[in-house]
Amino acid sequence: MHRHHAPAHRFAVRVYYEDTDAAGVVYYANYLKFCERARTEWLRALGFEQQMLREERGLVFVVRNVEAEYLKSGVLDDALTVETYVAEMGRSKIVFAQTVMRGSERLFESRVSVVCVDWNKRKPTSVPPDIRTLMASNLDSHSESHR
Repeated sequence: MHRHHAPAHRFAVRVYYEDTDAAGVVYYANYLKFCERARTEWLRALGFEQQMLREERGLVFVVRNVEAEYLKSGVLDDALTVETYVAEMGRSKIVFAQTVMRGSERLFESRVSVVCVDWNKRKPTSVPPDIRTLMASNLDSHSESHR
């Protein structure tokens, strides 16, 4: 997957017993949960809470596609960091590149495509200009595509 420069957002995660499988390593699906939390907290840091977006604007962000690569295993008590970048922006789609790090070690990399959906119509809609502006200002300038 693509190497990035400075991330737009960093989110700290501690690995708890409940995050591990029978082998004592982070259960594979939990990396996706860590990334989901990081995207949610980044939106919150930008001033947009998902509950308020749905209630006040009738908008939700829905995951459309996930590409994931598992590089190394996280274990109990690890202090991890989820680094989030905006890789691409379309009219209704945002592609996030996310990396889970343990110090300088890359454990997990993903590309997550989310679509802005009009919750009442259950159809894709344009990303609102205020969110688009903030996201575009964090667009990874070395990304493959800027659609």
